[in-house]
Amino acid sequence: MKARKKPAVVGVTQWFKNGDHPCDDVTRCGMTPNGKEWEGRVVRYFNRPEVSGATKCQHCGLPMRKHGWIDTLEGGHIVCPGDWIITGLKGEHYPCKDSIFKKTYDLVEPERS
Repeated sequence: MKARKKPAVVGVTQWFKNGDHPCDDVTRCGMTPNGKEWEGRVVRYFNRPEVSGATKCQHCGLPMRKHGWIDTLEGGHIVCPGDWIITGLKGEHYPCKDSIFKKTYDLVEPERS
């Protein structure tokens, strides 16, 4: 058997750094007094005590300090710079690698009222 995925329009944001997602309301976490760093509500800083920020990512090769972390329905996931954050039909968020995104999704123009 085979099945075709039903077309559905979902929200997407390409992520490169903390604060890129529109739902990351830039709530400051006391990182710096000048407000240049903040913790996002959707994509947070990658912060694992057992992984150094200088460690190279196995997916993209960039240092882990440049990465984010997102909680999904299946658990937490690393977000690499350039990944797309998809907002599903129930408001859930999950990351998608750019190469997979380009094979799976077409960007659409927003509907006009």
